[in-house]
Amino acid sequence: MENSRDDHPIIARNVWKIFGERAQEAHAAILSDNLSKAEVLEQFGCVIGVADASFSIEEGEIFCIMGLSGSGKSTLVRHVNRLLEPTAGEILIEGSDVTKLNESQLRDLRNQKVAMVFQNFGLMPHRTVRDNVAMPLEIRGASKRQRWSEADRVLDMVNLTGWEDKYAHELSGGMQQRVGLARALACNPGILLMDEPFSALDPLIRRQLQDQFMDLSATLKKTTIFITHDLDEAIRIGNRIAIMKDGRIVQTGTPEDIVMNPADDYVADFVAGISKLDLVYAHSIMVPMQGYESEHGPVPGDASRTSHNSDLNELINVAVETEGPIVIEGDDGAAIGIVDRTRLMRAIQGNRKQEAAANEPA
Repeated sequence: MENSRDDHPIIARNVWKIFGERAQEAHAAILSDNLSKAEVLEQFGCVIGVADASFSIEEGEIFCIMGLSGSGKSTLVRHVNRLLEPTAGEILIEGSDVTKLNESQLRDLRNQKVAMVFQNFGLMPHRTVRDNVAMPLEIRGASKRQRWSEADRVLDMVNLTGWEDKYAHELSGGMQQRVGLARALACNPGILLMDEPFSALDPLIRRQLQDQFMDLSATLKKTTIFITHDLDEAIRIGNRIAIMKDGRIVQTGTPEDIVMNPADDYVADFVAGISKLDLVYAHSIMVPMQGYESEHGPVPGDASRTSHNSDLNELINVAVETEGPIVIEGDDGAAIGIVDRTRLMRAIQGNRKQEAAANEPA
């Protein structure tokens, strides 16, 4: 289980969701007899939706949960605001166990601390754009002036000024999704749950909304769980990624961790087609300075140098100007490692076995 400090805004500990009338029996049998999904279905008539999921999320982090259809990602996120009740485990929001909240406390959580954006927008067709966005504030009891003022403010943030009095059917799909995002932001929650919000949109519109969401996230510092089936989207948006299969989290890490060190063949298949050029950095492929010089001798004083935060694109640009090894500098400018042509080419090629070989002393 991942170590979780209590000051994380979101913590999940050993969360299980088993669908079926005998869910508790099935859960006990899984723990005692290590039953498979097929055995649980055969013996108890139950389906495992989420299996022993644990994670913790930093404040302001975008935490992407990705997997294929049926992997359990959307089921898992619905436990955070208790749209689903877990069979076992706990979900902590700012230190409070969501599973133990009463109805009033749960309503406050959903209306004040956690907001959700769905794939299918969920807009009220009889309400104007402004009134859709203002709805959470209306539920809170805010005055018309207050909620309209706040609605106009967040509509401006998502570039929909001038559309306040339109209805959902008058907007494009991308605009409707921006209204959904504005509605989530209107109540100023600390936590956003984004359940495949852009997956129904055309690729160009999807990328534009991704850009806009990342800009907003950088400004507003919302802690976000972002559900997606698209690894490119997860890598582009997420600070960290959790990959799910059959209800289980099989790997959690930064985009670079996931791409450079896939935990198993399932993850490796996911990342096989991902370009590493602007994702992998010098610090992850370099040989430490001492190790390199102990085998090859001192590096020439006029060797080309670049930052440890240089990506593969930048390393390639340096490499085409020199025949020798590239010195990697730390934040203080000191030499901390070496990238030679062999390591650079292996990193670009991206084969796991070759990358493992590249981590051997050159």
